[in-house]
Amino acid sequence: MLCATKWFVADSAPSRIGLNASPDAFPNPYPALPALPMAIYLDDTQRKALARLSASWTWRTEWPTWLLIVTIYGGWFGVAMHARSLGLPLTIALLTLLSTWYMSLQHELLHGHPTRSRLINGLLGFAPLAVWFPYGIYRDSHLRHHDDPHLTRPEHDPESYFVSGKTWHRAGAATRALLMLRNTFAGRLVVGPAFAIAAVISDAARKVARGDWRDVPRWVAHVTSVAALAWWLQTECGISAWLFVLGVGYSALSLSSVRSFHEHRVADAVEHRTVLNEAAWYWRLLFLNNNYHAVHHDLPHVPWFALRGVYETSRQQYIDRSGGFLVKGYGEWLRLYALAPVAHPVYWDLSDTIPDIPPASDSFAGKLRVKFMIVIRRGELHEAHLSATDQRQTAGQAL
Repeated sequence: MLCATKWFVADSAPSRIGLNASPDAFPNPYPALPALPMAIYLDDTQRKALARLSASWTWRTEWPTWLLIVTIYGGWFGVAMHARSLGLPLTIALLTLLSTWYMSLQHELLHGHPTRSRLINGLLGFAPLAVWFPYGIYRDSHLRHHDDPHLTRPEHDPESYFVSGKTWHRAGAATRALLMLRNTFAGRLVVGPAFAIAAVISDAARKVARGDWRDVPRWVAHVTSVAALAWWLQTECGISAWLFVLGVGYSALSLSSVRSFHEHRVADAVEHRTVLNEAAWYWRLLFLNNNYHAVHHDLPHVPWFALRGVYETSRQQYIDRSGGFLVKGYGEWLRLYALAPVAHPVYWDLSDTIPDIPPASDSFAGKLRVKFMIVIRRGELHEAHLSATDQRQTAGQAL
């Protein structure tokens, strides 16, 4: 039986998800925000086990998260203040690593850890150590991403790496080639951050253009804090502003893109859309166990330090639930898709006919060979070496 905690929004298919009538084990950290992600348990045994864990001293105090906060902030500013003795190359490398770790911490903060206070968590995640995105903007966008029935749909999921057919048809050959490149492992690291930055800035501009100024104070506060931090780094630490913005900020987004590479796929069943990545310990630490992404989407209230234990306890059940969407570490993605797109950038609804997708360009489509993941509606996964122009036809036959 799958069940959802009662303070989360129920699924539109209540035959599969029931409401837990017991007292709230995991209270809503942001009661003012509607449509928060719901908790989906494998069975009642798991629900009771997690309720017991939530009463433990570690979960109640969340001391691992507090220790993480002190470590990241102390490490970041400690490295910055010793930049002259460390040298710029090592300093930039360490700050990139710590900024990536900080973004993982921000993800934990917006999910209600280590406190249930939106204000306190917001203050803990406000510092622009990773440069580009205001914490509040990221928080609201990511919570929309947790609307699982709409995962990967570009018009609904703000973190989708797919585009609509209309967007693809409007795009020129160069843009199509870049979108294809973004769906390779190397391309995700190189051009992925640029796409993300452009999307956030254009979204902010569109809101202002239609008279929606609600996010402007967030942007003003963020830009001001970035400028202040850049000034301090340049005057006190000898780190120029451009090195901070590009060397640290862009590189941190690039490193964090390792985690997000194909963590969601197009699939008919919602539970088959999210990956389980059995990454090495250093990636698990850097990404705070978010590599067990299907577990996180089912149980977004579970703190980072407990996710691996939850997964290991019910490993086979989660593999079955994900439709076998299992990866043996990020090295597997690198080996298979370093320069080959993992999927075509155009999203299609698997319940509909595959749309007519023009190639990126005649020469590009003719030469490109991809390892294309064909998702079968019954949950199986097959790989086929296909030319870009054959992807749609073969996928359509499989479906």
